[in-house]
Amino acid sequence: MGVGITVEHLNAFYAKTQALFDVNITVLANHATALIGPSGCGKSTFIRCLNRMHETIPEARVEGTVRIGDLSVYNGTSATQLRRRVGMVFQKANPFPTMSIYDNVAAGLKLNGYSNRKKLDEVVQKSLHHSALWDEVKDHLHKKSGASLSGGQQQRLCIARALAVQPEVLLMDEPCSALDPISTGKIEELIFQLKEQYTIVIVTHNMQQAARVAEFTGFFLLGKMIEFDKTEKIFTNPSDKRTEDYVTGRFG
Repeated sequence: MGVGITVEHLNAFYAKTQALFDVNITVLANHATALIGPSGCGKSTFIRCLNRMHETIPEARVEGTVRIGDLSVYNGTSATQLRRRVGMVFQKANPFPTMSIYDNVAAGLKLNGYSNRKKLDEVVQKSLHHSALWDEVKDHLHKKSGASLSGGQQQRLCIARALAVQPEVLLMDEPCSALDPISTGKIEELIFQLKEQYTIVIVTHNMQQAARVAEFTGFFLLGKMIEFDKTEKIFTNPSDKRTEDYVTGRFG
């Protein structure tokens, strides 16, 4: 089973500019949780705080508590140790262009010291199966580069690369925004399958997508978590007028 995420009193800053204000949220294990809200409202900053990517920006800092299962993210845990448990898929697919499909998937494992070829073969195949890409690339693993794949395939390759190191949490920052409807459908289908084994947090501007894939949805506005609840309630009977205005298209 996967692990949950607990966030308490999270504040995030870019130098003197505050981007997140006192965010509190509990993400249940083995569920998909969507984060919605207008551009610049703090969604991506929030998930970057979950795997400590926020602090890679000069003068950026975080206050508050984040726990991934029993792991305290900002109290004695190294970023490397954390990122083995928390995978990340970005808005724009970013395969390593000079590497083969196989080496793209195996990259994280090799960085972590894996050298047993049989073990690498097993994990690469399993990860490509889990990302619904194996049947499309199995005959070209060493012949084609990751960059030679289509946009949708590249994004699924990046998901396979994230899964190869066997994380417990998968963060997805608008993973379908650059994809066509067919590729988007494949990624959404994948999310349904993956949440049986992983805890998934997805940032999306597509509210129909949030309604399709996520059991829970959080609405961000101006750096604050305005409302967090079951997805059906957020979209049909939200508690906050600002949430209702956003999901019905009155602003944003």
